[in-house]
Amino acid sequence: MGTREEIVRAVTGGREAGRRGDRPTVCPHPADSILRRAWIRGYAETRPVRDRAE
Repeated sequence: MGTREEIVRAVTGGREAGRRGDRPTVCPHPADSILRRAWIRGYAETRPVRDRAE
């Protein structure tokens, strides 16, 4: 597992990648890592939510 600091960095890195418009495949963490899940969480925060009332 990663330390809190590593997790915060991963979330922040994901947010930055999302804001730049990078694809989610640029995540630098291995698939079985908690840091990957944190990175994806940060990335997802920057994605627009689709309006379900279409």
